[in-house]
Amino acid sequence: MPRRYRWLILALALAPVFLWQQPGLGSGFALYEDGARASSLGGAVVGRADDLSALFYNPAGITQLPGLQVMAGFTAIMPNADLATHLGPFTAQNKMKPDVFFPPHLYGSYQVSQRLWLGLGIFAPFGLGVEFNPNWPGRVNNIKTAISSLDINPNIALKVTEQLSLAAGFDAMYFNFYMRRALPLPVLGFQDTSLKGDSWGYGFNTALHFKPADFLALGISYRSQVRQSVPADARFTPASVLNADAQGSVILPDMIFTGLMARPIPRLSLEAGFIWTHWQLFRQLDFKFNNPLGTLSEPKHWHDTWRWQFGAEYRVADWLDLRAGYAFDQEPIPSRYADFIVPGSDRHFFSVGPGFRWRQFTLDLSYTYMFMADKNITSSNAFGFVPATYQDRHAHLLGVSLGYKY
Repeated sequence: MPRRYRWLILALALAPVFLWQQPGLGSGFALYEDGARASSLGGAVVGRADDLSALFYNPAGITQLPGLQVMAGFTAIMPNADLATHLGPFTAQNKMKPDVFFPPHLYGSYQVSQRLWLGLGIFAPFGLGVEFNPNWPGRVNNIKTAISSLDINPNIALKVTEQLSLAAGFDAMYFNFYMRRALPLPVLGFQDTSLKGDSWGYGFNTALHFKPADFLALGISYRSQVRQSVPADARFTPASVLNADAQGSVILPDMIFTGLMARPIPRLSLEAGFIWTHWQLFRQLDFKFNNPLGTLSEPKHWHDTWRWQFGAEYRVADWLDLRAGYAFDQEPIPSRYADFIVPGSDRHFFSVGPGFRWRQFTLDLSYTYMFMADKNITSSNAFGFVPATYQDRHAHLLGVSLGYKY
């Protein structure tokens, strides 16, 4: 490979790491934007699993990838949300501060033998970015919350037969958390309170890919829960005497991915599937302060969710694919525990994108429009919640992935 191409591949592989910050607007705070081709197909690639994004969706599929291959990219997420808060006869319009987030992905696979493949994925499975004006009416519940993660996931895949492949992997996940709110304290009054911490957690994944014929394929994969014990730094303004260490914990949910791909004609493939996410694990958010405040405990009581997804891909020419997809993502938060940390509802994703091939290179692009219907919440058990109407919630997502086959 010419030297200039090597530098291009290296630059694109490293770019997502430098661009990485807290992403936003997943179901709950899960993210599924881990490859531009996958995003353009609405995430319906679990049965296909025939490009390197399989390392996130279904690692057993990498047995379809010969030799050594690499892919890198990111998704630019541009969210918008407005909230109208209602205090007696008064209504205030509040807009979430605009921002752009860049969850990255970096993949590589290597065929060791006719039966054995190794793979490595680096991606962001969870993220959240929400920020409001410090003086807005819901500031007791949330001023700013930012969650980012980066999962380092090596895998081994085995082609058991020509039709059946299995895979297993290990997850080392970095988790970063920041929260700011106006905490009302007896005698001291409102305190601008911030919590910041990070941690590592560990899990595993397993996967199966079954392709009985060229026109049919089935994929199933599982990602385990990951427990994060987060040591944090707590800061209070103006009562800085309360500044202290804190300790929090969260269980990031396990997931099951499935997909069935069919090819009615040689140039067209269709896939439908779902992702089940075990959000019921998120029952409570606790932070224990090493000061007189003791433990701050907030009930969440989220419920499990289903994400239904469909994608179609048509090969126009040897160098060009056209794709489209749709996904419906359930909201895990019961209305009685609605908050301003994740001002969510059911989500609809509409996606399109082309894929280009040139010699050993592949370039995939995607555009996704996400929207949530307006939602009115008159009461909630969430700490500091005020009656509100969630309005004009949508996001534009632009994805790019560049791959190279050695």
